[in-house]
Amino acid sequence: MKILWVKAGKLLPVDTGGKIRSYNLLRQLAARHEVTLLTYHGGARDETYEREIAERLPGAEAIHTAAPASTFAQALDYLRRLPARAPYAVAKFTSPRVARRVGELLDAQSFDAAVCDFLSASLNFPRELRTPTALFQHNVESALWRRQARHEPHPLRRAAFEIEAAKMSAYERAAVARFHHVVAVSEHDRALMSEMTDPSRITVVPTGVDLAQYRATDAGEAARGDAEQQPLVLFLGSMDWEANVDGVEWFVREVWAQISSAIPGARFRVVGRDPAPRVRRLASASVEITGTVPSVVEHLREATVFVVPLRVGGGTRLKIFEAMAAGKAVVSTTVGAEGLDVTDGRDVILADDARAFADSVVGLLRDGARRREFEQAASALAARHDWSAVVRRFEDALESAISFASQARAGGEEENNEGAARLTARV
Repeated sequence: MKILWVKAGKLLPVDTGGKIRSYNLLRQLAARHEVTLLTYHGGARDETYEREIAERLPGAEAIHTAAPASTFAQALDYLRRLPARAPYAVAKFTSPRVARRVGELLDAQSFDAAVCDFLSASLNFPRELRTPTALFQHNVESALWRRQARHEPHPLRRAAFEIEAAKMSAYERAAVARFHHVVAVSEHDRALMSEMTDPSRITVVPTGVDLAQYRATDAGEAARGDAEQQPLVLFLGSMDWEANVDGVEWFVREVWAQISSAIPGARFRVVGRDPAPRVRRLASASVEITGTVPSVVEHLREATVFVVPLRVGGGTRLKIFEAMAAGKAVVSTTVGAEGLDVTDGRDVILADDARAFADSVVGLLRDGARRREFEQAASALAARHDWSAVVRRFEDALESAISFASQARAGGEEENNEGAARLTARV
């Protein structure tokens, strides 16, 4: 197949869940098909990124837009766009220059299929989709914003989240109906989007993992032995993302005191880029905030137990499969493991209140034999989700988009055009 893939924001470095998923699928697709990546970003122009992405994915094209970069500029931009029907999380990634380039590529080249990566890029696609196009939904965005509004304590931020959630709910429903096919990342997300369109138009492409990168090694086993002498609890994720900030704050304030009291000498390490000030303030003698690190692999190998204390968010947690591939026992909230093919009590432990979460972590730290049972089950589960296997499901989704587009043309494209019409009030 000849595929056009459009993504808002930089794809490198590969340091967030969405980037990890997109990059690995693109890499696998490029080995089997002719793929053109169009990526665009605001802020200062990054020529190093433009060169590197073209080297890693030959034929990739990077566009620099004039999107606001500073927090103050984004706040002004948000207020300016507040009356628009499109949610800000989509509007801020919409660029006339990018839209023109997408149109030029689709008009000039005979692509078999196109991919809109995340809802954020959707308004840059032509109103009339003549090329079979799949919407890659890493999250059900309206559900994510509703959760953030529900858990936000600050009244002004909560009001902003509620406005965004209401806009996103209407916009997402129209977008899901507009594109020829939708890629969901879990059965849970598929069920939510089945209320927006015919379920037959949604394909689940599960989360994958690079087994070669994360698989436990002899060196990792030795590191684990060291960790058992001074137990290390690890959280891994982008620390400028609100869901991660909220989760780590909750864990440190409500859970960690119980663990450190039961296991003197235990340490909690938060590994992830750009820690928000709220996260940095959590650092203490037993809590380490690393910020950006060259590689997360060694941190995973040093960990005794991996935790995912998320209370808000959407999509799936790629970091869980990375931890499992590294042979780590995982304790997560139900939200944290939502959408993953995991089984509570067999390859993961799920706990949603502070006491249960603390007891679960303490139990694994104290009982090495039980911890190793979870480690072995986690490794076996991760082994079934290498990206080389997952990409075949994505190819199936593109084939479905091609088939649906053909049927839509034959049937007059009523549903597709109806969805497009609902999005006409662009930004």
